[in-house]
Amino acid sequence: MGKNTKEKNMSLSEMLKYNREFVEKKEYEKYRTDKYPARKTAVLACMDTRLTELLPAALGVRNGDIKLIKNAGAIVTHPYGSVIHSLIIAIYELGVEEIWVIGHDDCGMQNVDTDDIIEKMKQHGITDVDLARSDGATGGIREWLRGFHDVEEAVTETADIIRNHPLIPDDVSVSAMIMDPVTGEVRMAEKKS
Repeated sequence: MGKNTKEKNMSLSEMLKYNREFVEKKEYEKYRTDKYPARKTAVLACMDTRLTELLPAALGVRNGDIKLIKNAGAIVTHPYGSVIHSLIIAIYELGVEEIWVIGHDDCGMQNVDTDDIIEKMKQHGITDVDLARSDGATGGIREWLRGFHDVEEAVTETADIIRNHPLIPDDVSVSAMIMDPVTGEVRMAEKKS
């Protein structure tokens, strides 16, 4: 077993030990809620680690208030992918009436080099056959892995994809915002002409 695998397993075992104690002490009680978002809002946000606690705190969001969907860059990479799927379930099954797309400054998806990612995949044993298969499944792996150059443009484009999706009803409000990952300040994104 390599060093990294051992470290990961130790981290996993520590997490599971913590979890057992959490449950035994009934610390979950303060987080109880139901599956319906109290604010009738779904938020698509970036998975950036700086936003894990900052985003809910900066928005005054508590457990049970919103449906939170996170991915790399807070973008829709496919019009019938997991983000849209989650939003459709949130709207039609869980009562969501409003969607906020929240990107952030200094995002890791800005200026992503897809060729570099593909090269790193190959270094980890991903073959050209695997990449070709992925090309067919994604409609083009380079496009699927793409990042963006401008966060404001990215979140407004994502909001437009959601707003104009044939399965998203017109009465669902969609807004695009950008958060400062240091201060938590949120500003509305504006579509560039």
